[in-house]
Amino acid sequence: MLQLVLALSVSVVTAAVYGPIGLRWRRRTLVRREILRRLAALRLEPYHAALLRGEATGTAAAELVLAGSLRIDGEGAVFLTEEGRDPGRTPAHPLPAALLEAVRRHDPEPVSIGWIDRCDEEYTARRSAYGSERESLLPELPRMPDGQENRLLACCGCVGIVLAMFFWTIAGVLLFAERPHGMREWACAAVAALGLVTLAFAEKAARTARARTACEDPLGDLVRAAPHPAFTALDEQQRLHVRRSMADCYRWRGADRVVVRGDDEDDDEWLDDKVWWEDAYEYRAADEDEPGPGPRQDPKGPSSG
Repeated sequence: MLQLVLALSVSVVTAAVYGPIGLRWRRRTLVRREILRRLAALRLEPYHAALLRGEATGTAAAELVLAGSLRIDGEGAVFLTEEGRDPGRTPAHPLPAALLEAVRRHDPEPVSIGWIDRCDEEYTARRSAYGSERESLLPELPRMPDGQENRLLACCGCVGIVLAMFFWTIAGVLLFAERPHGMREWACAAVAALGLVTLAFAEKAARTARARTACEDPLGDLVRAAPHPAFTALDEQQRLHVRRSMADCYRWRGADRVVVRGDDEDDDEWLDDKVWWEDAYEYRAADEDEPGPGPRQDPKGPSSG
C-alpha cells in the first residue's frame, strides 16, 4: 500500500515540476522563432549597422580615404586632399558628407577622427539625426520571458524548489523504509524510484531549456555579422591609420604639435595661483623674521651735564 501511495504522489509531483518547465520551453521557443522571423525580414543599411556597432564615423572615414578625399598619416592626423577641398565632390550618404564637412571646417589644420566624433557638435548632431531616422525603421522585437523581473513568480519558484527537495527526501526515506512484497508493490516501487530520479534532474532540464531557447542579443548578432564594405576594402596600413585616428578622442592636432585642449590652460592657471600664494607667504614670513632696527644712538655719545 505504501509503494502505491509513493508511486502516485511522486508521479503527481514530477508532473507538477516538469509541466511549467515544458510550458516555458514551448513559450520561449515560439518567442525566439518570432524574433528570428522579424530579423530575417529586416534589411539593415550598412551605415546603420556600423552606427549600431559604434563604428559609423570610422566607416565614413574609410570611405572618404578610399574616395581620395582624406589622407590619414601614421600618427592619426587627418588632412584634406585636393579632391576633398573641391566643394563639388560631396558623398551621397549623409554620414561621410557630414564628416567631410567637419574636416573642411578645421582645414588647413589637421584633426583626428576621434576628436570630430566626440567634440564636433554639428557633426554629432547630424549623426544623431541619422540614427534617430533609422531607428524608427527597426522592428519591435518581442521580449523573451525569463521571469526574473516578476518577483512574485521568482519567490513562488524558490518556495517550489524547497518543497520539491523536502518531498524528494521524505519520499526517498519512505521508499527504502519498507521492503515491497509481490509484483504490484515492486512495480509501484520502481515507478516511485524512477519518478524520484527524474525529479532530481529537474534543475538540469530547466537549464537545458533556457540554453536551447536562448536569444539574448539577436539584433546585435545580426549587426556584427558583416563589417562595412568600405572598411574591408582598405589595406592593412590604411586600416591601422583609421583606427589610430579614431582612438584619438581627446586631443586636437595643430599644424606642428598635439595639444590637449583645456588641460594645459588649467594646469598653468593652477600653477600661477600656487606660485603667487607661496611667494606671498614667503615674502610675508621673511618680513616678520627680519629683526627691526634698534634704538637710535647719537654718534657723539651721551652728553654730559
